[in-house]
Amino acid sequence: MNGWSGFQRDLLEQMPLILAGLRQTLQLTVIISVTGFFFGLVVFYFSNSPYRWVRSLIRGYISFFIGTPLIVLLFLMYYGLPQWGLKLSPFLVAVIGFTMNVAAYNAAYLTTARNGLDPSEIESARAQGFGRGQIFRWITLPQVLRLSVPALTNQCIGNLKDSSVAFLIQYTEFFARIQELAATNFQFFKAYLLAAAVYLGLVSILVLVARQVEKWTRLPGLGR
Repeated sequence: MNGWSGFQRDLLEQMPLILAGLRQTLQLTVIISVTGFFFGLVVFYFSNSPYRWVRSLIRGYISFFIGTPLIVLLFLMYYGLPQWGLKLSPFLVAVIGFTMNVAAYNAAYLTTARNGLDPSEIESARAQGFGRGQIFRWITLPQVLRLSVPALTNQCIGNLKDSSVAFLIQYTEFFARIQELAATNFQFFKAYLLAAAVYLGLVSILVLVARQVEKWTRLPGLGR
């Protein structure tokens, strides 16, 4: 009981910092989900380029960022770039690193959805005089977005969980504050159990939102 009472006392004392860290986590999650989504659209758009060298460049981008651990990218930017005279804040490193990583995954999801479209639709649009930009904007993009909703929403959930690695580059988000709490009283099990419960609660909320979005984007009479 003494252990629990001491932990609760320390938890209450550090609650303002922990809540501030939680706000930082949610802020980072929202930002990288938005920037990763829109940059992913840009990457996906150029993956349809009529120029082979552009498509090869985009495939290389996607392969690199999907194949490279995120923490390596963050460490490279935060600890490596200062050796070249470029020092970025932890927040900026996290936003840039996560955005490039998330965009690669989102572009891959959209590409997979595009490959499942009926090619005759594109051919019909071209026959009617639609330009490349019009085909992308009015035919390809709406369909691949709808088909990719489960993957895109799951990526947002993953962004929340992955944001915990940002504490390794000195970004004081929620898990960093939990680390401080654990170091105060050495009640590591209790502190990490609390962190797990909070993350589980947040993820559960996002899952409910994601399922609702899937319902909104489901076409009547079709599975999705």
